[in-house]
Amino acid sequence: MISRTQRRMTNQRLIILEELWNMKTHPTADELYAAVRQRMPRISLGTVYRNLQTLAVDGKIRMLKDSGRMRFDSSLHDHYHVRCLSCGRVDDMPESAVKGLRENMSEKTDYRIVGFRVEFVGICPDCGNLGKEVAIEEETLNDFKILEDDTE
Repeated sequence: MISRTQRRMTNQRLIILEELWNMKTHPTADELYAAVRQRMPRISLGTVYRNLQTLAVDGKIRMLKDSGRMRFDSSLHDHYHVRCLSCGRVDDMPESAVKGLRENMSEKTDYRIVGFRVEFVGICPDCGNLGKEVAIEEETLNDFKILEDDTE
């Protein structure tokens, strides 16, 4: 087992972590940089990127790959995400919505399950409330099970 050395929690790292904790969504580095600059106007985007990488390596935060962009999550407990296909926003999926997803997996297959990844996609409330139809390209949905198809 590889041992992790505990790095010193610098003031910059602490502020970045606090701002991430305060955000209800899973921001990109640019979004987090804008928030951190309110408290540390002289911090650079590169410093924010490097500290986010360090915090992730040290197990303090999670990095989420989102359609080519990296997003960050301060919540380390097991949970699922829902991503807006219009704006890219990522939120935690309520636990009640996915209750039972992990239960009895070994009874459903002969595989020894060692991990899994689930991604829910949709249109966030902000985009849905814009009062116009949100266009989603068909190629975007090719990798997803479309729920409306279940009603046929």
